[in-house]
Amino acid sequence: MKKMIIILVISLFAVPGIFAQGNVKLAVGMKAPDWMFTDADKKEFTMGTWAGKVIQLNYVDPDESELNEPFNEAVNKAIDVDKRLSRDHFKGFGVVDCKSTWKPNGLIRSIAGKKAKKFNTTILFDYEGKLQELWGMSQDNYTVVILDKNSICRALFVGKIPESDNEKIIQMILALTKE
Repeated sequence: MKKMIIILVISLFAVPGIFAQGNVKLAVGMKAPDWMFTDADKKEFTMGTWAGKVIQLNYVDPDESELNEPFNEAVNKAIDVDKRLSRDHFKGFGVVDCKSTWKPNGLIRSIAGKKAKKFNTTILFDYEGKLQELWGMSQDNYTVVILDKNSICRALFVGKIPESDNEKIIQMILALTKE
């Protein structure tokens, strides 16, 4: 009887770990697991939507939406003003971490719509925290992920990117578009 109870207790802890999905921590050099999210118009997008392009994915808690504004403005300038980056080979977009905020989804969509227009980009919505499970993205934060044309993670920045690093990161993106 004791053996039976011990086996039962052990299996209660072991089985969830064996069958758990997700909870992968995305790291530099790792292929990023695919996902599917919708935009404000409920149009579905996957990473395959931008296959063959270098991707800058901003995973953003709406409460932290301004944190990396200088970095995004520098990238936007490299595309639209300096013409160093081409939209033919690069796609930067945002995924809103709706699970990490108290703000209502309608307000989030409204704010995101303004950002999408400002940066001429796509903004998607992660209502259930899927990237927290699939990629190990942290809650209540702002994370920038750079993926190469094969969806391999080349860089991951959690929190505020120092403005002194902006040009270095843009140069890395530029080099990846030429691979």
